[in-house]
Amino acid sequence: MAYYERSQARRVDMGLVFSYLILVLFGWMNIYSAVYSEEHSFILDFTQRYGLQFIWILISIGVALFILYIINPGNYAPISPFLYIGMLLLLAAVIFLGREVNGSKSWFFIGSFGFQPAEFSKITTSLLLAYVMSQWNFSLSNRRDAMKAALVVLLPILLIIMEKETGSALVYLGLILVFYMEGLSGWVIILGLSLIAIFIITMAASPLAAIVTTISAAALLRLAFSRKSIWLLTAIPLIVLMCFIPSLSKMETFSFLRSLRSEVWALILFIPHTLLWIKDLFTEKEGRPSFFLLLSLLSAVILTFSVNFIFTKVLQPHQRARIENLFGITEDLQGIGYNVHQSKIAIGSGGLLGKGFLNGTQTKYNFVPEQSTDFIFCTVGEEWGFVGSLLLLAVYIFLITRIIHLASRQSDAFARIYGYCVASIFLMHVVINMGMTMGLLPVIGIPLPFLSYGGSGMVSFTILLFIFIRLDMERQMREN
Repeated sequence: MAYYERSQARRVDMGLVFSYLILVLFGWMNIYSAVYSEEHSFILDFTQRYGLQFIWILISIGVALFILYIINPGNYAPISPFLYIGMLLLLAAVIFLGREVNGSKSWFFIGSFGFQPAEFSKITTSLLLAYVMSQWNFSLSNRRDAMKAALVVLLPILLIIMEKETGSALVYLGLILVFYMEGLSGWVIILGLSLIAIFIITMAASPLAAIVTTISAAALLRLAFSRKSIWLLTAIPLIVLMCFIPSLSKMETFSFLRSLRSEVWALILFIPHTLLWIKDLFTEKEGRPSFFLLLSLLSAVILTFSVNFIFTKVLQPHQRARIENLFGITEDLQGIGYNVHQSKIAIGSGGLLGKGFLNGTQTKYNFVPEQSTDFIFCTVGEEWGFVGSLLLLAVYIFLITRIIHLASRQSDAFARIYGYCVASIFLMHVVINMGMTMGLLPVIGIPLPFLSYGGSGMVSFTILLFIFIRLDMERQMREN
């Protein structure tokens, strides 16, 4: 028995385990620094967040060991539908029975202990998605199979949005990378990123800028497909127009440009290209690319004129304020933009090597709210500087790429797809959290994995990672 346990231990991927321990311990140190006070200087003071985080770390390590050496990994696939349904019920129940925290009703409380189902639903969604996509004869080219897999992701997203927990819902969109790794066309991801870019351009500039950019890009893509000079001749003037029309509209001679509505510009620029695409639809060679480009162009133009509705009718007031602050439409350094402004000051003041552990002034004097949770990265930037932040980022990159590498080596489809899910979720969390603390993305309130304070996040991220480590152990046992 002892030999079997030692043999199992040797098959644990120590690169992932060491990365986990480094992040957990580094996070604990930074939580201690973020809420440090001379009255409570003992790091194991359980009345303070760093003391409580130590308890969560011990619990998480115990959960990790239980997953590695007690639970049979063969059980995950068959029970995943039941775990998923149970978590959906919790996500629905919290809307009616949960407590509202920071504008979102996504928490259950038992005394002082808080539990957020949205954090744990990432695990059940990943397990069921791996189960569905690993079924024999599953193919994303099959419409029914693709819709089934998409529904697995969309159901928790809809419930989490109903909880007004938009940040957690956005993380699930990262699972599109799993679909891509399993055969989804890269054009779908490009289309999705393009629609996001159109939304940003419409908000930051104008609908006209978004329309001109969209049609120019479509014409260049059409040129790449057909290699006909007519598409180059249509794209270049549009790009030139996009560059100079703001200046032209300020001249008295072209003052009429200011009076033209964006809808008029859409018709002027869109109709000629539509006619050219429609003509190509009836040619055997160029019909298919023309159809998809025309469909994408129509979607982009519709989105352009829907941005105002989405912004005013769909988004919450605090979400609109954060987006306006991000794009410089409004500036409220004492209100909605305070957190990000102070966070950027803290990160920038760290310089190359930082101010040193416990020496951060922005950190010590509590200038940044939520500095031990969502804004923990600004503590890293101030006290450990650019070098420390870069090393932290390197650990995350190693963790994510290592998961992807090990996932790609799995002979079992369930383990492979689950690994891709884990990597995608970690990637989204790291990119969004670091992006919002540096003012590159809107503040949507999601934790930095293993660093931010919180029991739900620490335990759920640990379960998410160590299930994959256990599945990878099975692969090594089979190979040996």
